[in-house]
Amino acid sequence: MQALRVEEKGVAVREIEKPQRADEALVRVIVSGICNTDLEIARGYAGFQGTIGHEFVGVVEQCPDRSLVGHRVVGEINAGCGKCALCLAGDPRHCPTRTVLGIVGRDGAHAEYLQLPVTNLLTVSSRIPDEHAVFIEPLAAALAIRERISLSKQTRLAVIGDGKLGLLCAQALALSGAQLLLIGKHPEKLRIAERLGIETALVAPAEKRVREFDVVVEASGAAEGFALALKLLHPRGTLVLKSTFHGATEINTAQIVVDEISIVGSRCGRFGPALDLLKKGAIDLDSLISEEYPLSKAVFALERANQKGVLKVLLRP
Repeated sequence: MQALRVEEKGVAVREIEKPQRADEALVRVIVSGICNTDLEIARGYAGFQGTIGHEFVGVVEQCPDRSLVGHRVVGEINAGCGKCALCLAGDPRHCPTRTVLGIVGRDGAHAEYLQLPVTNLLTVSSRIPDEHAVFIEPLAAALAIRERISLSKQTRLAVIGDGKLGLLCAQALALSGAQLLLIGKHPEKLRIAERLGIETALVAPAEKRVREFDVVVEASGAAEGFALALKLLHPRGTLVLKSTFHGATEINTAQIVVDEISIVGSRCGRFGPALDLLKKGAIDLDSLISEEYPLSKAVFALERANQKGVLKVLLRP
């Protein structure tokens, strides 16, 4: 089968063996989505080598649970050991020996086939098109912010970043009723949020809103977003970090201590709530899709996804 691989010499589409673990489900990938984490892994983030990609929708072809064969599914990306306290409690996202689809120890979704444990799979309603289902993982990640912090109609909330993740975070968090501002660098991307009734601002004007916000979500994928977030937070505010990228970030620890800023990491979310939102048509995803390419042109697609102005790029085996 074909797969997009990160290797010591770079990134390439290769012919590799179809996965054959009998204790896991074999899923034929219909569509996969390129995200910023894929781009960062290609640059060296996480030290991963193998097939990248973790956003997908597919059809189960083989499975220990025969009732799933033929069904369209998405899959939670963290595969735990199944034995530790976290896994037994039903949350393998921080299992110490977990593998993560296309990120840690497990070949990913930019391929014709992938494998995941049966417990990771969720069936997809016929009301959700493939091109929307592929957004389940990043939408779940956006919704996961609500697992880590409390929001209300009184919360003054800013989201930094008008890329794919920032736009999803803005839409997901707007449902909380919080007083939301989306901050970005690209007027054409901000207009996507504006059409949905979300207040937006370019970076330069937003920088003047010093110490105005209770919570700031950093989803820009750039180190400078961290400094802007600290500038916007009032004392004892909360900074939520969503971005992952290769390289070091300088941190003004003095301001964090003096202003008693809380820093919260937010990573993967549960897929169930995201599927419910998509069934209701509560999230605009069509505006976030820029381009689609066959898997055979995945290297070019990865380059396109890294270009300014481009949002979600899809791959179709």
